[in-house]
Amino acid sequence: MQLKIKKVKISVTIPLERVKELRNAMCKEGAGIIGNYTYCSIYTKCKGTFKPSNDAHPYIGTKNKLEFVEEVKLEINCDVEKVKNVVKKLREVHPYEEPVINIIPLLDESSF
Repeated sequence: MQLKIKKVKISVTIPLERVKELRNAMCKEGAGIIGNYTYCSIYTKCKGTFKPSNDAHPYIGTKNKLEFVEEVKLEINCDVEKVKNVVKKLREVHPYEEPVINIIPLLDESSF
C-alpha cells in the first residue's frame, strides 16, 4: 500500500475574539474546502498555559508568571499545495508571538 498525502489538518489555538478573523484569512488563502463547501472549520474551547520569559512580548499575560487562559482550538483542512500560503497568512493574522501550529497529514479513505 502506497499512501499519498493530499490534505492536512491545520490546528492552532487562539483567543475566541480573534477566531473569526483568523478563520476568514486562512479560508481566503484556500483552506477549509470540503467538496462543494467552503469556509469549513471547527473550533473547540480549551484552556492554555504558558509562562512568558523576560524576552517575550506576550499578547496575553505577564512576563515570568504562569498563565491559564481560555482559548479555542481552530481546525481547518487544507490541500497540501496550499499549506505554505495558508500558514504564512495564519502567522500574519495571529496575535500570539509564537502560535503553536500543528500540521497533521490526513489519509483519504481510498488509501485503504
